Amino acid sequence: MGGIVHFGRQTVEPAYDRPRPDRLEAGNPLRTTFEHYAQDGISCGIWRCETGRWRIQFAPDKHEFFCVMTGRARLHDANGVVTEVGPGEAAVIPAGFVGQFEVVEPVEKYFVVVETIK
Repeated sequence: MGGIVHFGRQTVEPAYDRPRPDRLEAGNPLRTTFEHYAQDGISCGIWRCETGRWRIQFAPDKHEFFCVMTGRARLHDANGVVTEVGPGEAAVIPAGFVGQFEVVEPVEKYFVVVETIK
């Protein structure tokens, strides 16, 4: 059994990336991920992103809970429904979600990704 993982007491090397060119719709945002914990199908940490918009498609076994600390993001689903999430708000992107992720104001969020094991 491991100990408690306190994000503020860890030094984590960030991973940097940008949306794939074939998915990019607006901008070319730099995305920075600080993964604080990864084990048994769970990954969590802090994610930062510049403004932009890109298409996303979640795997059928991957769910993400997130809570925005700063900034504002919009999720556009395949039916045109838009969900905006701002500071102090949280949402879940369900497994199999297809749509677009848009960062309206630079975002910093906590994330928890769960991959179900079958």
